[in-house]
Amino acid sequence: MDFLQKGCIHVSDPVLVIMAAGMGSRYGGLKQIDPVGACGEKIIDYSLFDARRAGFKKAVFIIKEELLPDFQEAVFAKASQYMEIQWVFQKLEDIPEGFAVPEGRVKPWGTGHAALTAARVLGDAPYAVINADDFYGREAFAKMYAFLQQAQDGAKLDFAMVGFYLQNTVTENGYVSRGVCQVEDGKLQGITERTHIEQREDGIAYTEDEGETWTPLAPDTVVSMNMWGFTPGFTPALERDFRRFFQKDVPGNPLKAEFFLPFVVNDLLAQNKAQVTVLSSEDKWYGVTYHQDKERVVSAIQTMTQEGKYPAPLWN
Repeated sequence: MDFLQKGCIHVSDPVLVIMAAGMGSRYGGLKQIDPVGACGEKIIDYSLFDARRAGFKKAVFIIKEELLPDFQEAVFAKASQYMEIQWVFQKLEDIPEGFAVPEGRVKPWGTGHAALTAARVLGDAPYAVINADDFYGREAFAKMYAFLQQAQDGAKLDFAMVGFYLQNTVTENGYVSRGVCQVEDGKLQGITERTHIEQREDGIAYTEDEGETWTPLAPDTVVSMNMWGFTPGFTPALERDFRRFFQKDVPGNPLKAEFFLPFVVNDLLAQNKAQVTVLSSEDKWYGVTYHQDKERVVSAIQTMTQEGKYPAPLWN
């Protein structure tokens, strides 16, 4: 377990950013800290473990302020023995100057806002962004850390994304949202957010009209699971686009408009201001979109533990 020693952190070392402020409405509870391992481990524990053995020495959590005691007890207490743990709060009132929170708005502003909240405290460090409730696998963290160690902005911003095959990311218990990627020669050309994808009897398909019509998607379609790698140059772009979001998007849908992280990346690609390397992973994704998904995740974790991929308990 020597690789789990905390180690010395340098300013430019890649940092892991974890989005954990979601409401979990479809799951019916705080899925980010719901145990799935035999010794009470959460999905995020396995991500932290894989990230640490890939080389990450610091993690920044984005959470709701009222949930800090829960995270401190369930996650931070053990993980902080092996990594530096920091947290920031995603707040509804944290919006660009000159704007106001729409009356009746309770929904968070989305993944782009979450990433921006963390990016503001990272300085010149490159960083990876993940969801707290997604199991990505060891390969994804190893590839991302290696990329971030050598990423350099030149004429274009130099980013990365871990791409998963769609067939490895769907659930049998309902619909999911996925960023469907267009990839050429290992580079991301664009990403389209599909907010309602289902595993149907005749294959995987998405709908944009509440099920009136369905469009099939190939099982090997590359999708984003919100595992991104960014250089510090991304932060100013996030700030600019968040203001644009309030100018253009919020007025038309004040209660539900969301600032999605892939939208910002898409804009930079369209303007030829960024390049995104797609790092492929054949690992199977596991997540808990619905409470019924938990049994499958618990079983998968148990199998991987029995195969020796993870120790039990995870943290000594």
